[in-house]
Amino acid sequence: MGKLVNDITINASIDKIWSILTDLELLDKTDPTVKKATLISENKTGLEAKRKVLMQDGKNWFDEKIIAFIPNEELVYQLTDCSFPIKGLKHTYSFQKIGDQTKVQQVMEYTVKFGILGVLMDKMMIGKQFNSGINKFLTGLKTYAEK
Repeated sequence: MGKLVNDITINASIDKIWSILTDLELLDKTDPTVKKATLISENKTGLEAKRKVLMQDGKNWFDEKIIAFIPNEELVYQLTDCSFPIKGLKHTYSFQKIGDQTKVQQVMEYTVKFGILGVLMDKMMIGKQFNSGINKFLTGLKTYAEK
């Protein structure tokens, strides 16, 4: 299982960041690698809210749902289906107030497909690509939240 830990400090309140992260249709506004995020559940937010995400490349996509929702404390998204060589993935967000700023931490845990070949692919490229994508997303979140 792969695990990536990233964080960013944003000049915005936890409330504002929480509202951005829990609006399932805003991902394409905060993540430059995402072309479109579409709600696919009846509930717009909260536990079991689901979205489909189409990546900028036009061919890759993923579906995910919220599996933990403790306002302003913990938010967890879990992948339910995707075009990537991944068979399990979740990302957990936590928040820390630092003066007028908020430190947002994302922990991504994932399992690759294809057994030992997948493990090798992860070591060579998947983990690096995920980490790069996460950092682009966190930078986009910061830019959007600080507007």
